[in-house]
Amino acid sequence: MKLYIYDHCPYCVKARMIFGLKNVPVELVVLLNDDEATPTKMIGKKMAPILQKDDSRYLPESMDIVHYIDKLDGKPLLTGQTNAAIGEWLRHVQSYSQHLLIPRIAKAPFDEFATPEARAYFVKKKEALIGPFAEHLAHSPGLIKKISDDLRKLDKLIVQPNAVNGELSEDDINLFPLLRSLTLVAGVEYPSRVRDYRDNMAKQTQINLLSSVAI
Repeated sequence: MKLYIYDHCPYCVKARMIFGLKNVPVELVVLLNDDEATPTKMIGKKMAPILQKDDSRYLPESMDIVHYIDKLDGKPLLTGQTNAAIGEWLRHVQSYSQHLLIPRIAKAPFDEFATPEARAYFVKKKEALIGPFAEHLAHSPGLIKKISDDLRKLDKLIVQPNAVNGELSEDDINLFPLLRSLTLVAGVEYPSRVRDYRDNMAKQTQINLLSSVAI
C-alpha cells in the first residue's frame, strides 16, 4: 500500500498513526504542495492523505483510512471510549493555533516544499485564508503563552502516556497530530503528562516530532 501525504498535514498524521500503531507496512509518498495533477487524477480533487490500497483503488479522507486499516485484520485497536472534554479542548485550541502554526509551516524544511514553487503555492493559499504571516508571527508571544496555559488544562485530562483515556481511541488519533504540530513552535511549555504522552505516542506511531526544526 502507498499513502500519499504532506508531512506538515495533521490529517495525514492521523492516517499515518494507524499504520504505526498496528505495524502495518506502507510506502509514504510526499506530494509537492503545488502538485494538483496527481491527487486530482486519483480522486478528482487536490487533497491529502490518499491511500492506494493493495487492489490499486484509492481511498481519501483521514478517518476513513484509519478505520479501514484498523479493521483490516479483524482486530481493531481503537476500541476505547472517547472523552467529550478532549474534543472540547481540541476545538478551543484549533480556533487559534493555526495562527501560530501555518506561518511556521511555511518556513520549515518539509519535503512538500522541495521546490520554491511549491512553497510559494502554500504561502499564497494560506495567506489568502488567514492574512499576512508576518502579522501572526508578531503576535507569537501572546499565542505561545495561551497554548502553554491550555496545555496545562490538557495535562489534567491525560490518563496514561500510551492512550489519553487509558485505552486507545479516536481521541488519540485526533489529539496527537496537534501536539506533534506544536513541536514546530519554539518556546511552548509542556507539562509532564502532556510531554510524556506526546513522546510515547510518537514512538508508538513511528512518527517524528518537529522539535529539531522548531521556529
